[in-house]
Amino acid sequence: MTELSFKPELTLSVLVTDFAAARRWYTEKLGFKEMYAVEEVGWVELQTPLGGATIGLNRLAAAHPGPGSVTITFGVQDIDATRAELEKRGVAFDGPTNEIPGMVKLAPFHDPDGNALMLAQTLGQ
Repeated sequence: MTELSFKPELTLSVLVTDFAAARRWYTEKLGFKEMYAVEEVGWVELQTPLGGATIGLNRLAAAHPGPGSVTITFGVQDIDATRAELEKRGVAFDGPTNEIPGMVKLAPFHDPDGNALMLAQTLGQ
């Protein structure tokens, strides 16, 4: 079996209905630091005190907004190779790998219980 190229990064994508209120709550109440925001896609990423763990607040991709709408995102070095290896192991992805040019490539999938997971490769770094 080929070794997977996971990075020491974990992002929890939280779907929110009130983007501004959620952004304030995570920064003001929990003290998380805003790393960057991409307003046009409804995304803000916040650094937690847990090293490589971040929280991304997601406004526009909210297929099922509300409680329980969290996606665990694993950072990888090479999304194409990692995806190919996982597919060989029987993991079914939810469509093609998506790319936000110059920012990130994303490949969503689900575990056997329907929990949302995703691979992410940062671009331009």
